[in-house]
Amino acid sequence: MTTKIHVVTNAKGPPLVIKATPGQYADVSMAPVLIEALLENCHVVADKDYDADTVILHITERGGTAYIPSRRHRKNQSSVPRHIYRLRNAVERFFNRIKHYRRIATRYDKLVRNYLAAITITSIRLWLREVSGCL
Repeated sequence: MTTKIHVVTNAKGPPLVIKATPGQYADVSMAPVLIEALLENCHVVADKDYDADTVILHITERGGTAYIPSRRHRKNQSSVPRHIYRLRNAVERFFNRIKHYRRIATRYDKLVRNYLAAITITSIRLWLREVSGCL
């Protein structure tokens, strides 16, 4: 059994929202929960896995702007400016940072709640490092 971790970060990288789903669930299934946790009128930069009309509509209804590249099967392809899409790198950097902790990288915890607790503790440490400049 696998687990997918879904994360919303700010532009600097520390996480704002962390959720987990079973590995077989599609990423787009968690999008409404992640979007609801955001402030209104914000910009959302996501990868192709979150490309769905309902997700884009949900973001625009909240006054935000969706920067999500289109999947190949779409008839009307939309692109995202490179300088904006590069901001998605904050999420990738977050995952890279938490994998420096052995407990998370090797997935010692078998229960999802314990795994999320370890990720939350690591995230708190990242937030403290961001705020204080040390640790």
